[in-house]
Amino acid sequence: MTEFVVEADGGSRGNPGPAGYGAVVLDAATGQALAERAEFLGVATNNVAEYRGLLAGLRAARALDPDATVHVRMDSKLVVEQMSGRWKIKHPDMKPLAMEAAAVFPPSRVTYEWIPRARNKHADRLANEAMDAGLRGEQWSPAESTADLAGAPDAEASAAEAPGTSTEAPSTSTEAPSAEAALKSDADLRAARNVASVGPPPDLGPPATFVLLRHGETPLTPQKRFSGSGGSDPSLSGAGRHQAERVAAVLAARGTIQAVVTSPLARCRETAGIVAARLGLDVTVEDGLRETDFGAWEGLTFAEVRARHPEDMDAWLASPDAAPTGGGESFAAVTRRTAATRDALTATYAGRTVLLVTHVTPIKTLVRLALGAPPESLFRMELSAASLSAVAYYGDGNASVRLLNDTSHLR
Repeated sequence: MTEFVVEADGGSRGNPGPAGYGAVVLDAATGQALAERAEFLGVATNNVAEYRGLLAGLRAARALDPDATVHVRMDSKLVVEQMSGRWKIKHPDMKPLAMEAAAVFPPSRVTYEWIPRARNKHADRLANEAMDAGLRGEQWSPAESTADLAGAPDAEASAAEAPGTSTEAPSTSTEAPSAEAALKSDADLRAARNVASVGPPPDLGPPATFVLLRHGETPLTPQKRFSGSGGSDPSLSGAGRHQAERVAAVLAARGTIQAVVTSPLARCRETAGIVAARLGLDVTVEDGLRETDFGAWEGLTFAEVRARHPEDMDAWLASPDAAPTGGGESFAAVTRRTAATRDALTATYAGRTVLLVTHVTPIKTLVRLALGAPPESLFRMELSAASLSAVAYYGDGNASVRLLNDTSHLR
């Protein structure tokens, strides 16, 4: 009996956002790639894209040999656990896709394995290439066709191209049944996958939740002057200390903060100290949470920079790779630093709620990355002094923005 390995992946830049999937069918004995599938889906969630990738991979395997056995490898623990019958399926967008996937081959001939993302690079590459092409408005399919990979023509493509032939397959005992015919209800899927019932969504464990606090006002804040990590490092003003006290009171009332981490700059350390004292917690300093270094623009207003460095300002507004005058830090560099800090902190504080006391750019960057938004979105978010935002990071790699620029505690 033929044995195939199907590797599949899906992604969404925004969740939901522009999405796509990729899948590759491998010869289990040799590891040779026999077929590739990829598609841009428009707007969808990560999980829907992953299920679409699984479905495409299974269908590609069936086109090669409907009597084969298939071992599916994916880096989506959600899909693997649900299709293996260990987790329940509730989401209305995923149930019909799971039913279709379960109908492609008899369940006894398909097994599932979770693999780390680093071992799923082929399918991941296809998914990202499909998304990139879709966002450019281009029609796209994998660079290598099934015929190139397998050394034989794709049956479906050949039928479509041959003159005088029909693209409809004859009705035979090996024709794949429709999802509706094979699995008429969730009960059928549960029987096929030995799932007890459809209930709550899978328990991925509590997320690492970052409550993001912008520091209180400094003397430079009301004047809207550039104040980064390369300037005078101002302390809080009287108004800023009052704001920190108000934040401390509301967070103490909620009782959810389990740790406090702060930027090394004075205004953040002072804000964090006021809040942590009220919560009875220690403060950890994290250098990766510092503000952008604005170079020669430190201490200047936007209008003053525009007047003194107009070309540099235009470049900075146009590209995340452009740095402020005088050796400042580009937004691209800040993004790399912030993402690395995020990854380290989510690993350290998995399942916990942590207060991160930081600055405008790191907070906006964390929100932007969670949303999958473009770099220019940094200029389209408002973040007031002493405002609260929140992002949750789940075990399957997804993130959820829960709050942005809340200042209700200051009113």
